[in-house]
Amino acid sequence: MQTDRRSLGALHLAVMLFGLSAVVGRWVNVPAVLVAAGRVVCSSALLLVLCLAGRTPLKLRSRGDTLLAVGAGVVLAVHWTAFFLSVQEASVAIGTLTYSTFPLFVTFLEPLLYHERLRLSGVGRAVLLLAGVLITVPAFSLTDHTTVGIAWGMLSSLAYGVLTLCNRRLSARYPARVVCLYEQGTAALVLLPAFFLVRVSWTAADLAGVALIGFVCTALAHSLYVAAQKGVTARTAGLVSGLETVYGIAYAALLLGELPTVRELLGGAVILGVAAWSTLRPEP
Repeated sequence: MQTDRRSLGALHLAVMLFGLSAVVGRWVNVPAVLVAAGRVVCSSALLLVLCLAGRTPLKLRSRGDTLLAVGAGVVLAVHWTAFFLSVQEASVAIGTLTYSTFPLFVTFLEPLLYHERLRLSGVGRAVLLLAGVLITVPAFSLTDHTTVGIAWGMLSSLAYGVLTLCNRRLSARYPARVVCLYEQGTAALVLLPAFFLVRVSWTAADLAGVALIGFVCTALAHSLYVAAQKGVTARTAGLVSGLETVYGIAYAALLLGELPTVRELLGGAVILGVAAWSTLRPEP
């Protein structure tokens, strides 16, 4: 399969938009749970409109698939909330780098859930990913904001790993847009009470920021990503997706003046290096 230039361009644009969400999430002046709630409310609303406009069948084939999609939506709510907590507590670099370690959890959970053999090479990569995270930890103390941010980031990573395994079954049976609608719609319902329980004074900038994350950085970006995958190889898609962290850190430096520390650069080099290696050398 040859890579189509337009598809590759759309893929990069989608990943750039994904990376922008962390920066906007740190910039807005509302709690992380509200950023996550606003994200999934906006994105699921737009996905619903797109599915209805395209007359996409929304009914899932079995009760088991429905329960799995709803469960994945609950996990997604945890993932986004923990991700934005990590970004707001520490930095964009910490939030995006720790999120990139989700293969660490997939390595051990996938054989358990799908009754597959645990590969030694996968364990080796998981150890390297963990080493990359440990390099970024400045102090093993819950009074350190960076350490707390790393803890939230690892929870976000764990949740995304579980979500990835849920999507392995669902994506093989249904269009990506339908899977995302179920998951993000469920996450929206789970997080909706936060709008009434967490009191905060919304500004026009906050509302615009959350809408940007939901409509542009999530729904639009995901649609671009899915469409672009039709014209690129899986390996290319994986490599470009790994740039989300790089784009996020670059945006943070340019827009927020937030420069990564030496520890974050070293740990990030290990994490991103392992991710790139995993993509270039897939399991046989």
